[in-house]
Amino acid sequence: MTDTEYDVVVVGGGPAGLTAALYATRLGQDTAVIDRGGGRAAMMADTHNVIGVTEDVSGVEFLETATEQVESYGGDVHRAFVSDIERLGDDPRFRLETDDETYEAKRVVLATGFSDVRPDPPLPPTGRGLHWCLHCDAYMFVDEPVFVMGTGDSAAYVAMIMLNFAERVDLLTRGAEPEWSEETGELLDNHPVEVVDDDIESVTRDESGWLESFTFTDGTVREYRGGFPMYGSNYNTDLAEGLGCDLNDDGTVAVDDHGRTSVDGVYAVGDVTPGHNQIPVAMGQGAKAGIDIHMDLRAFPRSLDEIAERGAVEESDVPAVSPELLATAVAHHGHAAGPRRDVDADAATGDD
Repeated sequence: MTDTEYDVVVVGGGPAGLTAALYATRLGQDTAVIDRGGGRAAMMADTHNVIGVTEDVSGVEFLETATEQVESYGGDVHRAFVSDIERLGDDPRFRLETDDETYEAKRVVLATGFSDVRPDPPLPPTGRGLHWCLHCDAYMFVDEPVFVMGTGDSAAYVAMIMLNFAERVDLLTRGAEPEWSEETGELLDNHPVEVVDDDIESVTRDESGWLESFTFTDGTVREYRGGFPMYGSNYNTDLAEGLGCDLNDDGTVAVDDHGRTSVDGVYAVGDVTPGHNQIPVAMGQGAKAGIDIHMDLRAFPRSLDEIAERGAVEESDVPAVSPELLATAVAHHGHAAGPRRDVDADAATGDD
């Protein structure tokens, strides 16, 4: 086992985590992302509602581009699973354990997301009839027949919301007893949503793999273009709980407007926190956390107390970025002086 030290370690390589890493790296913090792979964004067949990104970009392509951006600025991306995080002493510093290596960091960003609870098969494929985000995918089903699966209030409300878009909405309980409230039931009675109690026996798809219809156990065939399962979410909060971070009643990690948790030095961003589970929202949270970490860790301006203890800032103290980030910055195509790929590496790093 070896120890690798960073200013910032981000756990999770989704849109929120990668954005936090991008900001932290470009603002001069030695940063690593530790990503186990997968995640909700990676499942996207198309990218919706991300301005500047066209819909033909898959989730995998989106994340690959984002990862390359982080690495181009000098951030490290490791494929591993973080099994434990331990706080070291009173001063915020943390040790992160993976199967192959340990990492130390001054700040930790948890971007661990959540997993949707999947209904039992048979089911259409994700992205071709089975969809997880109304705000992302409702547009795809304008004037088409859709289904919503579930038995709780959230399923009933999503079914009624989909009436804004779809020509026909069925609420599929799949043989389970409805659990929605009396008030919700009264609302359903006053909206043209049909509650279908029978379970699904088989699925029919077209040549491209898209859902065409469900056959139910009573022999009925109902045509749908797609729909939304609403069975809840499992938030990935094991690391947050191990560190003692406060959780909200819904199971999300409690954070302030900058992503700070109740534990000093620990941030949480993206789907593991409250709010809309949207890529632009997650990116905004990552940006806020990255900026806040920079303001917390940056060397200058040195406070009056620090000046009294350590003296004035000398010319030899600046710039404060590490030699590695300095060399990467001056050679980057986004540098003000233009790409200087012929830069003297020894001069940039200060080596003799």
